[in-house]
Amino acid sequence: MHKGHLSAIDASFLYLETPEMPMHIGALYLLKPPAKGVDNYVADYKAMIEARMHTAPLFTHKLNNMPFDLANPVWIEDDDIDIDYHIRQVTLTKPGTMDQLEKLVGRLHSSLLDRSRPLWEFFIIDGLQNGDLAFYSKVHHAALDGQAGMKLTMALLDTTETPRDVGAPPPRVRGSKYQLGIGELLWSATTNALSQYAKLAGVAPKALKSAVDTYRAKDADGNWGLKKFKGAFGLAPKTHINVTITNQRAFGSKSLPISEVKAVGKAVGATINDMVLALASGALVRYFADYNEKISKSLIAAVPISMRAEGDTSQNNQVSMLPVSLHSDIKDPLKRLNAIKKSSTRMKDLGSKMKGLGSLDFPSIGTPWVMTGLVTLFGRSNLADTLPPMANVAISNVPGPNAPLYMTGAMLRSMYPVSIPTHGIGCNITVQSYNGNLDFGITACRRAMPDAKKLANYLGDALAELKEAVANMPAPEPAKEATAKPATKPAAKAAAKPRAKRGEAPPLHS
Repeated sequence: MHKGHLSAIDASFLYLETPEMPMHIGALYLLKPPAKGVDNYVADYKAMIEARMHTAPLFTHKLNNMPFDLANPVWIEDDDIDIDYHIRQVTLTKPGTMDQLEKLVGRLHSSLLDRSRPLWEFFIIDGLQNGDLAFYSKVHHAALDGQAGMKLTMALLDTTETPRDVGAPPPRVRGSKYQLGIGELLWSATTNALSQYAKLAGVAPKALKSAVDTYRAKDADGNWGLKKFKGAFGLAPKTHINVTITNQRAFGSKSLPISEVKAVGKAVGATINDMVLALASGALVRYFADYNEKISKSLIAAVPISMRAEGDTSQNNQVSMLPVSLHSDIKDPLKRLNAIKKSSTRMKDLGSKMKGLGSLDFPSIGTPWVMTGLVTLFGRSNLADTLPPMANVAISNVPGPNAPLYMTGAMLRSMYPVSIPTHGIGCNITVQSYNGNLDFGITACRRAMPDAKKLANYLGDALAELKEAVANMPAPEPAKEATAKPATKPAAKAAAKPRAKRGEAPPLHS
């Protein structure tokens, strides 16, 4: 029996995937070795994962395609997990620098996941010159989005050095069939399509109301209708990273103290999300200046907006992408930040109207043919090299824990996201907050941006620039002291009237 059809959003990540555009997300962890040493660490980690596989469907579910790709695939249980395939050990050659590690992550992130198995792979990496361990994971985006991925991460990590007991898995019966029969799959596709039509009919009024409310609502400047989004949905300028990409990946990482980022934001009333966009904008301005690239107008970021309703903990994708101007054409860093804050607020207002629509699904009959064909045509025709892009870069911020976490006794020092560049958008900047830092991961097409590390380092320069600008802000003028006002005419008259003698009633004032 299958475990359910992929939703339209989940399945789209399968149809968008090509050899040049893998659709998996991942993370690079830096780990302080456990006190007992690392001799048996890999074996201990495998044992821990095997004991926790029942806590997340991702570990044991694999894809089963529909006959002739008529509809979205289904998830089925894989009762023959090869743990040694999914968890592997890699040793860096000496000297074991961070640069070597980032290049290794780029290479590992370049290859497709095996769709005949559950869609995840973990690598434990040793040989770092400082004695630390590293951990790289990749999971197909069809299985989870950023928020669901963070929940999965928290389920696999611990708040203490000693791994917690998650309880015994429920009893399982080994199935007799490796794949489902054609008749069963066709019947499932038909009933699922009917169910999707029914759900669509039920949710459509809510979606329509959301669209109408968004159109009618005024923004902070009093604009309403389409005026609220004037300039937000224009085409982005062309740059050398907005091209048809290859499967080769470059990766760079950078950690910034979250206290410093918050302090700058607090001084101008900006949120962490606003600051992330401003830091990325400042870094990109420096990066393109190195190439003497004259960009006629502001860069635009594609920013994911969660459509997940409050309390929804399902491990699937409920996300959409919206454009946000980075105002890179504004030289003054504080003016640029304030402009970004305004653009970001406009998009957040739109995104808030979409909350709860993430569960909206669409009938998938024929979708695999159409989407796969269009994506292949787009990639093979090199249209991304000539068409103006909708966005220049993808930027995402994933909130994380502000306390140390442990993985089989090893303490996590950093958690760098590794994400997805696409045709036309050859660079992805994703940041994960963790234990006092913002950990940035820059994932790029190596052909379009071989120096992703340079862009990562420019994030630090962008923060220093904003800190200096805030420090040089003019001090607010002190409040003027209130001066005594002369008595008004009625008051003067009142003062001239005789006082009441002791024992008499005071004179009356009209």
